[in-house]
Amino acid sequence: GPSNSEGAGKVSLLKKVPALKDGDFTLAECTAILLYLSRKYNTPDHWYPSDIQKRAQVDEYLSWHHANIRANAPKTMWIKVLIPLFTGQPLPSEKLQEVMEGLSTSLKQFEERFLQDKAFIIGNEISLADLVAIVELMQPVGVGCDIFEDRPRLMEWRRRVEDAVGKELFLQAHEMILNIKELSNIQIDPQLKEHLAPVLMKMLK
Repeated sequence: GPSNSEGAGKVSLLKKVPALKDGDFTLAECTAILLYLSRKYNTPDHWYPSDIQKRAQVDEYLSWHHANIRANAPKTMWIKVLIPLFTGQPLPSEKLQEVMEGLSTSLKQFEERFLQDKAFIIGNEISLADLVAIVELMQPVGVGCDIFEDRPRLMEWRRRVEDAVGKELFLQAHEMILNIKELSNIQIDPQLKEHLAPVLMKMLK
């Protein structure tokens, strides 16, 4: 149901997604949820390595990710689809350009600092760091901002991630994001628009 409902508040005190309910245990925040699941289900070591230095590299990327890739990539979706949908007004092109410039800087750092000449972020095997990165970077793609174009090293990394996850599962996981433009055709409840429009605009300040 809606993330701001009373029931959602019992899972996440912040009433935000993602949230996890595992029996009587509840947990919020995507990174914490991923780490919890990898430990509970004893996933293959490459996802969150037992080697202390490799694990620290995953942690390092996850820490950097929030203030860089996540701070910019999802905004493309808000600017091009979601905010116009809820406000009825397109945002000025300068706003998208500003976000793309910030994202470009983050992608340059991602390639030079984290990816380098490796197959994946921490070496020759995929990890949670790669998963967290790719789901954010597919959001600009879904709204027509192909950030992989003219970045061959980034494109090759994406292909390796797709192959490691499995192309069918990769497309299934990103189906909604890649078809996000279809949302522009749906009718939004006027009260929901009134409630969410100022919240969405505030997110971009």
